[in-house]
Amino acid sequence: MTAYHLEGRGYLHITFYYEKAYMKISRIILKNWRNFQLVDVPLEERIFLIGANASGKSNFLDAFRFLHDIAKTGGGLQRSVTERGGLSSIRCFTAPKSSIVELEVHLTDSSDNTPRFKYAIGIKPGHPVTLAYERVFQSNQQLINRPDKEDKQDVLRLTQTYLEQISTNAHFREIAHFFGSVFYLHLVPQLLRFPENVLNQGLSENPFGRTFLKQLSNTPEKIRQFRLKQIEQGLRITIPQFKRLIYSEDEKDMPHLEAVYEPWEQVSLRENQFSDGTLRLIGLFWALLESDTLLLLEEPELSLNGRIVNELAPLIYRLQHPKQGQVILSTQSGALLSDKGIAGEEVLLLTPSEKGTQVELASSIEPVRHLLEAGLSIADAALSRTNPPALHEQSLFQ
Repeated sequence: MTAYHLEGRGYLHITFYYEKAYMKISRIILKNWRNFQLVDVPLEERIFLIGANASGKSNFLDAFRFLHDIAKTGGGLQRSVTERGGLSSIRCFTAPKSSIVELEVHLTDSSDNTPRFKYAIGIKPGHPVTLAYERVFQSNQQLINRPDKEDKQDVLRLTQTYLEQISTNAHFREIAHFFGSVFYLHLVPQLLRFPENVLNQGLSENPFGRTFLKQLSNTPEKIRQFRLKQIEQGLRITIPQFKRLIYSEDEKDMPHLEAVYEPWEQVSLRENQFSDGTLRLIGLFWALLESDTLLLLEEPELSLNGRIVNELAPLIYRLQHPKQGQVILSTQSGALLSDKGIAGEEVLLLTPSEKGTQVELASSIEPVRHLLEAGLSIADAALSRTNPPALHEQSLFQ
């Protein structure tokens, strides 16, 4: 475990600790996936997704969550498709009903992004859905090419990927472990405060924060306390009069977080009394500490003070870069994107069209590239391209 001191820009000075990660996704190809008829883009260590409402930012992130759900313990292809409403809900709305949904990712552990592994699947409609193909490459050698002889003799085998089967993924188990470690947390404060009122109580994971306290409870005590001390340090800087963050369990062994503020040191507030911003900051800091591979963040600026939002991009970089972690996040925040350290190669612009959403690197758009070269930030050079055109023509609710 290695220590890393975060300097920030005169605002956040926090020491975090990390475990080293080794792989990242260097390229993703999607065909007929949700909003996208065709996507083929390279990915850096840090990727910012920008686009208008309903352009598909969440659906782009869900491609990585889908692979995670296949590879995780208790997951698999059938469950991953079912939980999303079936293949008809996943398939691009512009694609014919018989179309194959395809995902391909390239994974690298080198600085020049040379693929170490390539993993690709195509999914055919049916009851249940089946694999049109599953392919795995290591360097230039093809390890898996399905359907194989055994699949053709027993088509039920095609209802499962090799990725989800320990007995068949020995030669590329690193991919399964990588996908299984993908971390997504979009903490919704109301779900954390009132978890008993949420449906789907049986889910093993809840990316929206309902089981966040249980996740803390399941973390080994020394690691949990260490991380909470680091989070406490960050909260002291970002929240006026904040003093201590305490993990506790009640008489029913239910986990809780408690906060103590300087003016009221004899009184502690439980998580159901925390502000939305405090809960989301705790979730964000925990996610950055927990993840050592691919971290997916959805609009991390929500509920946060603008001054804190200004610091998010450098904060994420300084925490993830030394441990070779990767972050893909969606945002609509000009404050977050005002950091001039964000390069055009780190930004994907999502633009809806009649054929589905188009995805482009900001650096590949000539006017945007020229503005960035002139010293403007992504917020100034590209964010206006996400504005709904009709807003320039008329007022809301005329």
